[in-house]
Amino acid sequence: MRQQRWFRITVLAVALFAINAVTRLVVRIGFDGTDTAQGRGSIVMFALVALVLGALTFVWCQRRRPSDWLPDVGFGALGGMVLTVLAGPFLSGSEPFANGSGAFFAQIFLYAAFAIVGTLIGYWVAVMLAKDFRSRSLQAYSRAKTVKPRRVVRR
Repeated sequence: MRQQRWFRITVLAVALFAINAVTRLVVRIGFDGTDTAQGRGSIVMFALVALVLGALTFVWCQRRRPSDWLPDVGFGALGGMVLTVLAGPFLSGSEPFANGSGAFFAQIFLYAAFAIVGTLIGYWVAVMLAKDFRSRSLQAYSRAKTVKPRRVVRR
């Protein structure tokens, strides 16, 4: 079951929603839900989402092709965003559209921006360190070509 693609996507979406849930509960219980605490909690939550996606991308891009890991990260982040935007407000005693549609769509855009930036940073760091799948494949190819003895040409 763990080898199936939907399992990885579901675990990622639930993990990203868990970050949001913990942040909302800490703000609601620990800080009485003030606006300043909610703003800081949102910043922490978005930073953690970017950090998790960046670290996951860094690890996954070393072992698999981008066509394998990118849809998993994308759909997992999308699932986490849908859970965060639609189910998350109920944890803090509110509703998704309680602050208006502007706040609702702002949260979607911020989540998407942080998810994309976190994923890009994770991938770029792997490429800079030559740890991504393509760089490692090219290194293996160049090693294999330099190790083979030179073929003698007959005349």
